[in-house]
Amino acid sequence: MRIGLLTEGGYPYVSGDARLWCDRLVRGLGQHEFDVHALSRSQHQEDEGWIPLPPNVRRVRTAPLWMAEDDEAVLGRRARRRFTECFGELAAVLSGTSGGAPAAAKGSSAGTSTPEADRFANALYGLAELAREEGGLVGALRSEAAVRTLERACRAPGAHRAAREARVPDLLAVAAHLERALRPLSLDWYEDAGLGAVDLCHATSGGPAALPGLLARHFTGVPLLVTEYGVRLRTHYLTAPDAPPAVRSLLAAFHGRLAAEAYARAEIVTSGNTHARRWQERCGADREKLRTVYPGMDARPFAEVGESPECADPDTLVWVGRVEPAKDLVSLLHAFAEIRKRQPKTRLRVVGTPAGSEGTAYLGHCRSLAAQLFPDEAEGPHADGDNPVSFEEIGGPELPAPADAYASGAVTVLSSVVEGFPINLVEAMLCGRVTVSTDVGAVVEVIGGTGLVVPPRNPRALAEACVALLRDPERRARLGAAARARALELFTVEQNIEAFHGIYLEIVSRAPIRRVVLDEAGAPLPFAVPAEDHVPIRWAAPSPSLVTRDGPGWVTGRPVRATTPVPAPEGAR
Repeated sequence: MRIGLLTEGGYPYVSGDARLWCDRLVRGLGQHEFDVHALSRSQHQEDEGWIPLPPNVRRVRTAPLWMAEDDEAVLGRRARRRFTECFGELAAVLSGTSGGAPAAAKGSSAGTSTPEADRFANALYGLAELAREEGGLVGALRSEAAVRTLERACRAPGAHRAAREARVPDLLAVAAHLERALRPLSLDWYEDAGLGAVDLCHATSGGPAALPGLLARHFTGVPLLVTEYGVRLRTHYLTAPDAPPAVRSLLAAFHGRLAAEAYARAEIVTSGNTHARRWQERCGADREKLRTVYPGMDARPFAEVGESPECADPDTLVWVGRVEPAKDLVSLLHAFAEIRKRQPKTRLRVVGTPAGSEGTAYLGHCRSLAAQLFPDEAEGPHADGDNPVSFEEIGGPELPAPADAYASGAVTVLSSVVEGFPINLVEAMLCGRVTVSTDVGAVVEVIGGTGLVVPPRNPRALAEACVALLRDPERRARLGAAARARALELFTVEQNIEAFHGIYLEIVSRAPIRRVVLDEAGAPLPFAVPAEDHVPIRWAAPSPSLVTRDGPGWVTGRPVRATTPVPAPEGAR
């Protein structure tokens, strides 16, 4: 089949988010073709280029979200009136203004659960249809008319208090954000030669990446699959916490409505863990559509360590990850100070790279704290001449690969206060290492009883769990073996690819016939129509002796020759 893969700031760019799992998915499904439609986030990302693409990537189309040239579309009087109506209805929904007839949109969507959702959908698709007819809406969305329309909605009776208090800078900020988020409306991706030619659109995240899928579904009927390993709406809530209340309120309303629309129109919505799935459900996703597909990890680099459970140092704790405040290394260092009082020979290896300038500053703070907590380690009965805490990076002579970091210690520790899907925990599990983790994100779901879990920001509980495992090598070995078995069963690339392959077939088999595509011989191509229509067999009339009593229409016994088709018994399909 032919898949339209929709990405935002990700595949196929070298520095893209979710680049790795997209590349593994495309390569693992080599029997299918992929048309990649990518939205880039910055000039730097585009300058870095693409990763090498496999041969089943048939086409790549890109468009920037970080800038947009004016489409130079000059709207006539009627088009300007339609834009004002549609954008005004969108702004009214965001500001909480009630009343008003929904903006007219040809073929407007139906089936959403609330009138507000209908109003948002009608306004969104009305703008999309106008952009298609006029060649784009970039200039209109940037215009003073758009800002004035947004202002009227915020000042209208019934608007939320935060919207009513919006000042001119707030309105300008919201209008600029909406223009960026709605840039996919002006793309030429939705014709029959573009996304209309694929059998399925797969959005690799919510938000702007899902918008082209919504428009392809609206214009050409292409079914949509939405995958979120990190819920896009949750990410929006966690960013820009210092923005004015009016900006936060209006943008939260927009992203919430867009997420709900994507969940409502998608055939299936997948998440990477139950934690993200709960977010999707709270944001309006139908439980019947939800699937959990865990991220796929390549187990091969960790196989040698996992099959050799002996560790280099049974008295060493290992932390691996990106160095940033959310990882709460401060609590880990305080916990380690307590551990050293009970297990004086214990060492701690902090292995990771700082995440940006903030991470670099945080790493410096952690180094200073370690020097303060262990100032006299070069003296005393257990002195070894250096600090028991070491800060290292992958790629050095001692730790050339991630597997070497996990192999260097007996227990792997995670001390985060915020976490999505803990990739580093899965890597430790593939190496057969027991883990001590804080109860955040999808940690409990991932380890499933194969490690110890403590509350976040609790150094004493973290220390007690580590000491318990350091003193019990048999328990460490038992839990480590169970962790490796669990990781190989649930978190490999193979299970991820197989899950999406099954979902693709499920969606396409239920999709209505949109067109008939013929090959060179004039025969219909597979998946241009539902897969069930391609069973090349004609059932013949069976003799009475061959009909079982298992149910009407089923035939067993010797093969039956194809002759005149026999109508199925009443009630059988």
